[in-house]
Amino acid sequence: MTSSKRFDKYDRSKSGAARALKGLRFMTQNVGSEGWSEIEARFHELAVNGSLPKSKFGQCIGMKESSEFASELFDALARRRGIKTPSIIKAELYEFWEQITNQSFDARLQTFFDMVDKDADGRIAEEEVKEIIALSASANKLSKIQERAEEYAALIMEELDPASLGFIELYNLEMLLLQAPNQSSNLPTDSRMLSQLLSQKLVPTKDHNPIKRGYRGLSYFVEDNWKRIWVISLWIAICAALFAWKFIQYKHRAVFHVMGYCVTTAKGAAETLKFNMALILLPVCRNTITWLRSKTKLGMAVPFDDNINFHKVIALGIAIGVGLHAGAHLTCDFPRLLHATDDEYEPMQQFFGEHRPDDYWWFVKGTEGWTGVVMLVLMAIAYTLAQPWFRRNRLISLPKTLKRLTGFNAFWYSHHLFVVVYALFIIHGYYLYLSKKWYKKTTWMYLAVPVLLYACERLIRAFRSGYKSVRILKVAVYPGNVLSLHMSKPQGFRYTSGQYVFVNCSAVSRFEWHPFSITSAPGDDYLSIHIRTLGDWTSQLKAVFSKVCQPPSINQSGLLRADMEQRDNQPRLPRLLIDGPYGAPAQDYKNYDVLLLVGLGIGATPLISIVKDVLNNIKQKKEMEEGIVESGMKGNTRKPFATKRAYFYWVTREQGSFEWFRGVMNEVADYDQDRVIELHNYCTSVYEEGDARSALITMLQSLQHAKNGVDIVSETRVKTHFARPNWRKVFKHVAVNYPDQRVGVFYCGAPGLTGELRRLAQDFSRKTSTKFDFHKENF
Repeated sequence: MTSSKRFDKYDRSKSGAARALKGLRFMTQNVGSEGWSEIEARFHELAVNGSLPKSKFGQCIGMKESSEFASELFDALARRRGIKTPSIIKAELYEFWEQITNQSFDARLQTFFDMVDKDADGRIAEEEVKEIIALSASANKLSKIQERAEEYAALIMEELDPASLGFIELYNLEMLLLQAPNQSSNLPTDSRMLSQLLSQKLVPTKDHNPIKRGYRGLSYFVEDNWKRIWVISLWIAICAALFAWKFIQYKHRAVFHVMGYCVTTAKGAAETLKFNMALILLPVCRNTITWLRSKTKLGMAVPFDDNINFHKVIALGIAIGVGLHAGAHLTCDFPRLLHATDDEYEPMQQFFGEHRPDDYWWFVKGTEGWTGVVMLVLMAIAYTLAQPWFRRNRLISLPKTLKRLTGFNAFWYSHHLFVVVYALFIIHGYYLYLSKKWYKKTTWMYLAVPVLLYACERLIRAFRSGYKSVRILKVAVYPGNVLSLHMSKPQGFRYTSGQYVFVNCSAVSRFEWHPFSITSAPGDDYLSIHIRTLGDWTSQLKAVFSKVCQPPSINQSGLLRADMEQRDNQPRLPRLLIDGPYGAPAQDYKNYDVLLLVGLGIGATPLISIVKDVLNNIKQKKEMEEGIVESGMKGNTRKPFATKRAYFYWVTREQGSFEWFRGVMNEVADYDQDRVIELHNYCTSVYEEGDARSALITMLQSLQHAKNGVDIVSETRVKTHFARPNWRKVFKHVAVNYPDQRVGVFYCGAPGLTGELRRLAQDFSRKTSTKFDFHKENF
């Protein structure tokens, strides 16, 4: 038969097949890692009248999240044994367990074949292939593959049944399974010698001496955090010096004999408050920080990436200062003054008048008192609503009425209460009880320069955003609730990849500005951002733009689109204002010859801009080498930067996410002939390589890419990996290929992965000749 002549017995001794023989596992690391004793115990929990129902089979063997797949596996195992009842006893479960945990590849292959061959005739028809494709796609949450199951079934039959017999047999399936992993792997293979050498270097150093172990840990900590250490140390030293200075000063004044250490503590804390209330404005002067980061060398010693963290640390210092100052006054100073004897009160007459205050209320209703109380209340509100569990709406247990008062909007508006706080702070610092001379009222002296600088910052933002109204060129709403906006560039707007802009939409809110990473490259003739709808403002923005969007055409991606340059009857779009650009950690990528870019979900946005900029740099270099760029035009082009290699790892949960940047990936595949940019997409909804639930997806991926050059998961020319990356192998791969070089590691995404990537960067930097500089941006 023609089919038999085409597919001979596959040679399992081939290197590609060796790894595949370990695959097709029904019990993987994250499923069924228990032994029979655990399965038996679970059987007794789930059994009904001594039998395990088919509906509980998946839960019993550890496939709870893949109930449909487990149900088909149950049917295949039952068919082979002639079991027709919808439940099994413990002895039958043990037989099932022995078969699905069998280490023989032939046994696993037969089990998988039985799942597909539902009529048990030893042959697989196209309809059966279609059903198993739909089942595998459903188990891996790949809705687009599920929709095209018929098309992909025809592809498999075309490949494995060229004679159009209408069926395929076991050996055809074996050949496809053994060849697929070899074809789908797009990770370069490292030298075995280098790999072994590196593995030896990365063996953890064991030191039983606690002193040496502690010293090594301390030295590593200082090496990694020396910028933060000297800044925090300087800040603490200044606060301590100011506190001590005022403490000693008031200890030698007459008030000390009445109020004691209460007044010295209150005044020492007040001095630190003046300093910190001035200092806290500097980390949020975005234009100043961006200018210092981009135009000066201070970044070598000052951790500008931690400006918001430093802002939070100062806020904590203010909270402590307020507690000491207000607490000492309200609970100690005022009561002691009220209960002072006439002789003790006599030196106080110059401050509080000839007649002693009648009661506690006298202090509270005075200008010094009520301003302090109001400031305390406003600061407590702003500080509370700025906490992550309020700002990110994490308090699920709150009643709906209170829950509406949380979220980003509450944080944003409550922070503007500090305009009132600063005004009251100056008044509070002027009407002092114990200082009457103007030059001793130093609050305004501390605040003058920082407040003036911050006010100029806000005026610059307001003026700049006023004329930076942008024209919308394209709108697209993608799967995963992502809104893409392509805008015209304002005149004179220059930025670096990795930076971000603030966006305002008056149709949603006239006063709110929200930051978003720029996804276009500096060389592009447009400005683009991608917005994940996670909160109230972003949801409303998406709703506003969705009203003017139309269904995409066949050749377009996105759920809804509005292309302003292609439509005659252009809809009236909401007006957008932008403010920026502002500096971010990712903008330092040009300082490195080798880049390791890691994006988690929507965190890929600043890194995509870097990838596009590197690609544009490659194009520009090639054009200059080929003489396409004329000498007269060279002045208009940017100076190429020396990026030798860029590794981009994008990890996302949803298949639809790949639509966000499909064009960029295809463009890299088309133009980057020298493989300067290495793209790795990971879809975590798909089970790890070797899992039986993803085996058919792997086969389809190999066939589709070999035939059409398109990946079935991402629908781009870049093949998708399954499950999560092994980050240690990723770092190892880079270290082996680039010894004695400094690699810039840029991560953007949820905080959960930050710790692991930072530890790996430190570990490989210490134990190999490659140095990894870690930069992170969380959202």
